[in-house]
Amino acid sequence: MELPPGFRRQGETNVCKLMKPLYGLKQASRQCNIKLTEALSEAGYKQSLYDYSLFTKRSGDDFVAILICVDDLLITRSSNRFIQEAKDVLHQKFKVKDLGELRYFLGIEIARSVKGILLNQRKYALQLISDLGLGGTKPAATPVDLNQKFTSLEFDTHAGITGNEALDDITAYQRLIGRLLYLTITRPDISYIVHTLSQFMQAPKRSHRDATVQVVKRSMTGFIVKFGESLVSWKLKKQQTVSRSSAKAEYRSLAAVTVEATWL
Repeated sequence: MELPPGFRRQGETNVCKLMKPLYGLKQASRQCNIKLTEALSEAGYKQSLYDYSLFTKRSGDDFVAILICVDDLLITRSSNRFIQEAKDVLHQKFKVKDLGELRYFLGIEIARSVKGILLNQRKYALQLISDLGLGGTKPAATPVDLNQKFTSLEFDTHAGITGNEALDDITAYQRLIGRLLYLTITRPDISYIVHTLSQFMQAPKRSHRDATVQVVKRSMTGFIVKFGESLVSWKLKKQQTVSRSSAKAEYRSLAAVTVEATWL
């Protein structure tokens, strides 16, 4: 690294050798990743060729996987012995904090039951609605209007179409599309329209922005009622108001299923 101003005399070309990576330096993240990769490789973990942030290790029928995102690590396994061994390797090389059972990771909430694991992004979606200032707006019936067509700015210029000007600030549109693309992890129902609108990120128009805002949906009320193994009632409907927290949305859903169960 180059010496700071004032520490070098005229004509000197000395530089400093970076012994440890520090936060804020360009080299820090790369050096940290190199050291972590070396430590896991020495412990017998194999780095995936398809996703370099994924490390796996097998021993017979046992399996453990470590997923890395900057300085956050997610560990899963088929054996408790293996997961403890992974923690011991990390503790020997780094100062790490064990946060226990996974509940929230990169905007995704994890809920467990005897039947399996449920992933949702309720908190992420509510924050997106709040950031856009759509808390008090009327909900849209669908993510996109029926038979709506989208054209590029180049096509409009060639066809002589006016009244749909380009956006002055395209970064806000690009940022919103990026957040919606991440939301499609657990919301495949908006995948088609989001990927369609992402094709216009280089030169978005006002109609593209308006359609993107419409995709930001409201909280949903969903439930099923079963009698034994038989399904007797179900419902999935957009709530009329936006909840400011996931707890409020869950209470509204609970109230709806209580009414249905009482009627049945």
